[in-house]
This record gives sequence, C-alpha cells and structure tokens, in this order.
Amino acid sequence: MIPKAASAARGPDTRLSHSIAIARVLCILGVVYVHAWTGRTGEELAAMASWQEGLRWVLMEGLGKSAVPLLGIVSGWLVAGSARTRHWRAHVAVKARTILLPMVAWNIVAILLVCGAALLFHLKAPMPASLEWTAQEVLLLTRNPDINVQMPFLRDLFLCMLAAPLLVRLPGRALAIIGIGAAICSVAEWGQPLLLRPAILTFFALGMLARRGGWAERAAALPYAGAVAPFLLLLPFKVVLSLPAVAAPGLHPHAMAAFDLMIRLAAALAFWRTAWALAGSGAAESLRSVERYAFFLFCSHLILIWLLGPVIGGFTGPLGAPAYPLFLLAQPLLVLGASMTLGAALARFWPRAAALLSGGRLGSAPPRQRRRLLAVEPR
Repeated sequence: MIPKAASAARGPDTRLSHSIAIARVLCILGVVYVHAWTGRTGEELAAMASWQEGLRWVLMEGLGKSAVPLLGIVSGWLVAGSARTRHWRAHVAVKARTILLPMVAWNIVAILLVCGAALLFHLKAPMPASLEWTAQEVLLLTRNPDINVQMPFLRDLFLCMLAAPLLVRLPGRALAIIGIGAAICSVAEWGQPLLLRPAILTFFALGMLARRGGWAERAAALPYAGAVAPFLLLLPFKVVLSLPAVAAPGLHPHAMAAFDLMIRLAAALAFWRTAWALAGSGAAESLRSVERYAFFLFCSHLILIWLLGPVIGGFTGPLGAPAYPLFLLAQPLLVLGASMTLGAALARFWPRAAALLSGGRLGSAPPRQRRRLLAVEPR
C-alpha cells in the first residue's frame, strides 16, 4: 500500500506528466490544419474570399500555427529536468537517434512516395530538380523544404538540443537574454540559415525557465477562463490581419511578426491550461493512449495529406465545394487514424523501421534507448 503522503506527492507529478502527453497530442493534431488539403493553388487561395476560406484561416492560425510554441516549451521544460542533459556526448547521441535520424528518414520517404506518386499518378507535387535540391529536402541545410514543410521544427529543435548542455548551466538572466534575442531575430527575420525558425529557440529557452520557476504548475492553477481569454481575444485580430484578401496599409511586417509572436505565447498558455483540464477528465486515458503515436503523426501527416488528400478530395471537392468543410474539419482525425494504423502495422511487421521512424517510440527500440526516451517523452 502506498502511504497517503507519498500518494499525495505523486498525484500532482502524475497529472503534470499526463498533461504534457495530452498537450503534445492536441498541438500536433492542430498542426495538421496548417497543412490541410485544399485542392487549390496558392494563387487561387489568395484570390478567394469566402466563409470556407475564413474557416480554414481560423483553424490554421488558431489551432495550427498557435500550437507550435507549446511543443517547443515542453521540449525545453523536459530537457531542463533531465540529469543526462549535462553530459553532452550521451545527450546528443540520444537526440540524434530520436530527432535527427527520424527527420532525415522521413524526408527520404517523402521524396520517394510523393515524387513517385507525381510520376506515376500525375500528382501535382515538387520534383527533384538537382542534387542540391535533394540534399536540401533531406537535410534542410539552409532553407525550408518543399515537401515535408513541418520538418524545420525538428531541425531547429535538434540544434537547440545541441546547445542544451550549455543552456542548462546558464543563470536565468542569461537564458532570458538568449530567448529575447531569438525573439528579436524571429521578428527581424534574422538568423538564417543557422536557425530556419529562430522563435523555436525562444520557446525552448522559455520552457527551461518555466522548469526553474515552476511556471507549469502556476499556469495550471489559473482559472480556465482567465488562461484562455488572452488567446481568444487576440485570435480574431490575427486571423483578419493574416487573410490574403485583407489589405493592411501601413502595417509594418515586423509589427505583424511581433504580434504573431505575442499571440503564440498566449496560445501556449491556453493550450497548456486545456491539456491540464483534460488530464483531470474522463478523456485523459484515451488521449494518453494516442500520445505514443504523436511523433509518428507529426512526421507522417504531410506525406499522408499529399497522397490521400486528392483521393478524398475527389469525393468532397476542393475548398469552395459544399462538402469541403466537413473534410477540412475531419482532416486531423483522418490523418491520426491513418498514421496510427500505419505505425501499428510497422511496429508489428517491421519493428526496426517503426523504431527508426518514430525515434524509438514504436517498434523495437533497444531497452537502453527506451529508458533514455523517458527524459523526453512522458509516459
């Protein structure tokens, strides 16, 4: 029997771990909306002004782009609490297996499947133009990719992990200066090609500071309405200002970038408080059972959208068709189901491939690697 004192001490830690797992599921499901299939070209989308396009932008800005900051904050929070972070060689070896190697593998898979479908089935997709293009798509050396456009997050997160053994040794003031500096670089569009998305370093540093200051627990203690109110109040302005059809004369792009960063931080608080609430609800176990597939979903969802979006879209029609909104709303769940089915099949029939593509979260990862993943992935 567990003593009452020990049980009481363990309770908050368990809910915190469950909240992190649920937050990852919510955020990655939200990211799917950023890349949702529309069946329209960029020029067509820019010229459209309909309620369907407005709905897409609300989902993309509200649940998609706004979900990314919390993923970076959670990564920084977890790394700041791991003793292994101070041992650079072991720490980097683990992150190379759990972040870098899956990123490269999925980029290769994306080229083979998406470009192969373009050749065989006339799918409208980027095609290899040179060895330099292929190297950029696989390794993300100096630019964003054309196919797996979500992968710069993993690229820059891995670079943050390389610096983590130094960052955890810095005093809080120095860590805050680094985070603010990265935010300035993000607003001013500096930092490339070292960091493709400098704001990820801001969120990563913020997560480390949150671990030191106990901010996760403090945020969880806020009233729910108060925690989500800033995000809900700012979101309509962000959506309207981001619509291609809306003219915003005199609005400097740097001011827009600063506003975007501000709403993303508000979104991180809202998503975290929502995850905490769900961790104490009856839906917690179902969401946590999905969490082991979250990384696989993040890496595979765009390939699935490239390949399956046109198939389903052939029945619903593209953006603007009467049935399209139902397809748009369902895309995260459809992609989740497809990625879970694929991940489970790989784990059963090709466990080594499942372990590689999931960074050891599925399939037959070595026991030592599974233990090390506990420092990054809450169970």
